[in-house]
Amino acid sequence: MTAQEIRLCGLLLREHFGEVVEKVGTHLLRSGAQNLRTIVHETNLSVDMVKKCLCVLVQHGACLFTAGRKGPGSPTEYRACCDRVLRILRYPRYIYTAKTLYGDTGELIIEELLQRGHMTMSNTVKTVADRITQNMEEGQSLDYSEVSSTFSKLVETHFLQRCPPMGGAGITGSTAQAEAPATPAAPAAAISTALPNPESFPNCYIVPQVTLIGRGKRQLVPEEGEDQRNAKRAKMDSTTHGDEGIYWQVNFERFHQHFRDQAIISAVANKLDQTSSEIVRTILRMSEVTTSPTASCTKSLSANEIFRSLPASYNIQRPILDQYLTLLVDDPMEFVGRAGESGGGMFVVNLRRALANLARATVESIVQEKFGSRSARIFRLLLRKRHLEQKQVEDFAMIPAKEAKDMLYNLLSHNLVQLQEIPKTPDFAPSRTFYLYTVNQLPTARMLLQNCYKTVANLIERRLFETKENKRLLEKSQRIEAILASLQASGAEPEQLSEVEEMISAPEKQQLDVLRLHVNKLDSAENQVDETIFILESYISSTAKS
Repeated sequence: MTAQEIRLCGLLLREHFGEVVEKVGTHLLRSGAQNLRTIVHETNLSVDMVKKCLCVLVQHGACLFTAGRKGPGSPTEYRACCDRVLRILRYPRYIYTAKTLYGDTGELIIEELLQRGHMTMSNTVKTVADRITQNMEEGQSLDYSEVSSTFSKLVETHFLQRCPPMGGAGITGSTAQAEAPATPAAPAAAISTALPNPESFPNCYIVPQVTLIGRGKRQLVPEEGEDQRNAKRAKMDSTTHGDEGIYWQVNFERFHQHFRDQAIISAVANKLDQTSSEIVRTILRMSEVTTSPTASCTKSLSANEIFRSLPASYNIQRPILDQYLTLLVDDPMEFVGRAGESGGGMFVVNLRRALANLARATVESIVQEKFGSRSARIFRLLLRKRHLEQKQVEDFAMIPAKEAKDMLYNLLSHNLVQLQEIPKTPDFAPSRTFYLYTVNQLPTARMLLQNCYKTVANLIERRLFETKENKRLLEKSQRIEAILASLQASGAEPEQLSEVEEMISAPEKQQLDVLRLHVNKLDSAENQVDETIFILESYISSTAKS
């Protein structure tokens, strides 16, 4: 775990959970596994405050706890998960993907589960139905069955999965309760010991029979003290729906698999054409649930199966499909490979090769944007030829010697190019040594990934600074918007609305517009850098698994 990762994790924790949770989370990331007493002592926080922070982190999967390393009876130790905290950066992309695939209902289901860590199906359905009903016209409401249907579809396509059962906990219940007592918001947080793989349990993607009949309820504006009474009423509500104790969470690996597939399809469309990308999309869609996230290639499919599964709107004849498949197999990118000859030919998508090509294109793009097209030409040349002397680089790249030398040394100083010495004699005399330039894609990808983490952290810090500097103006704008909303709901006259709008002066409106423009640009930049991070992370993890 690097300093840039810890810094980015701290900023994400502060933005989503507050400064106290950030303090505990970053301390665990730097110090490794620690027991409760040590965390309290080294963070100078109260025991209750540390317990609450740990409950929040465990609820969202950002912290695990295991039996003490000193054996039975030793204090429970807590360990932060850097990878899980970094997933917070991708929350908007998860939510947008759910909206694209399953509409507003799917979007709200994923949003609720991301906000709360994990929930039961019945609670999720009720909450989402109420939220949608709140935004519908008066007299209309959403039936629970519609939300349940979308929830089931998300489970069937593995975007949601059951939280792993906690029965195999290595620590006793009494120890867990003494160290981190369970709260209503974290029902399964007090009995976890490690990070079990949810897919290793047979019921991971089985939806329970839930007896949930009704429609979404519209929330009225609460009177003073009404919130506390509603909270007490919710706690005392003992209605059972048949899914008590079965909690669901977002399957991040499945979303990442979808993002990877979309990147491959887009790359094929850019390199060849739309029909080729549709064939690759069909292969990926047919094997999306059966292919493991760690697999090097998809499940092999025959040309007959691919032909039957192609969208009817494309109207591709079988001979044309065979030609396209041959074109994809022969393409230098090697995204599609032939795995056999039965059934008209067996075909797979080479996921590991595709990720390597995507990462290579990303690295080349970064070099071109930062150092120019000529440096990118040299970089691509070294990637293709592996090892070249300086004179060979000048000749192959067709760049004057002085310029090529400056560009090579510039790339070398930024660790994008490496210099390898091959001596003719053991004394390493310069006159009897070959100096070869080369590019190692994997170390370069790791270095650029750290640069991306640093960039995102800088963007978040800048956004937080902008909002802090204009805090008073933002609060004033929010108050006025709330007043306008209440007046419009009560049917106020246009004169009253215009009076309230005039409470913000013209210079303040201009300042607000500039601030929103800057924040939107920073948000957009964060999302764009995260796409690069995803490609580089996927490539690095695929090489580690191989």
